[in-house]
Amino acid sequence: MEKNKIPLLVSILSFSLCLDCRSQVADTSGQRNSIVPTQSSGKPEIFTNGFIDILNNGQMSASARLIRVYIGEPGRFAVPLSFYSGVTANNFQQQVSIGGVRSNDHLFHAFINPLSGLINISSEGKFYFSNALSVSRLGFLYQVGEKILTGYKVGPAMNPSTGRPINFLNSFFSAGLYFQTGAWEKTNHEEMGIFWLLCRLHICYSSPFILKDFLPGILTNGVYSGYSAGFGVEINNLVNIKLIFYEYIKPLELDYSQPVYQFSFNYSIR
Repeated sequence: MEKNKIPLLVSILSFSLCLDCRSQVADTSGQRNSIVPTQSSGKPEIFTNGFIDILNNGQMSASARLIRVYIGEPGRFAVPLSFYSGVTANNFQQQVSIGGVRSNDHLFHAFINPLSGLINISSEGKFYFSNALSVSRLGFLYQVGEKILTGYKVGPAMNPSTGRPINFLNSFFSAGLYFQTGAWEKTNHEEMGIFWLLCRLHICYSSPFILKDFLPGILTNGVYSGYSAGFGVEINNLVNIKLIFYEYIKPLELDYSQPVYQFSFNYSIR
């Protein structure tokens, strides 16, 4: 790990821990949220959440939360820690480029999406600006962590190493504003759900030396930033969907450089 990366990670982790001291622990970015916040029991949540993403560039990804635990003291100080595992596939387009070599276009979405990665370990949380237990509330959310992404070595088709998968670490941080209000089915207003809106800033970092290992021509310092905006509807036993728009502040050095539209089906098992 480079020396200039350590202060950045320490600062981000310290910031996230301070936020959790002031807030109730909750899910973020379209995962299940309760209208009335409840105090966590501190018990692990195993295989309780997941999602299937469909992207406008033809990619499909699926991920599941392996486990979610809380570190600290129940009822006082708790840091949520989630472990995700996911896969990505180009099911709606060719998986290979000219010469039979797999493309790295999937990294365009993987860098900016805080829930992507073969393995994703992160702390996430949300706190509201008002303590009133009302349906409509405005809050602040964040997620910080590490994920393992996969790139494919670029080179001549006759080179045996071309197309070889290379796994690498990607450090990320996202934060922004969150608003929620009520949502319900017309014939069943007692089963109250939520409609939410969010707007976030995203920052991520990967070692430029590792990126150049499979993208030799890339000119980068390994830091990328962007923003996202989206909305979702969550009603128990009825629907749990979200639509999020992502765009980089500075385009990546990849062939695919258009804004990403992500449509997701979320699930939650209690």
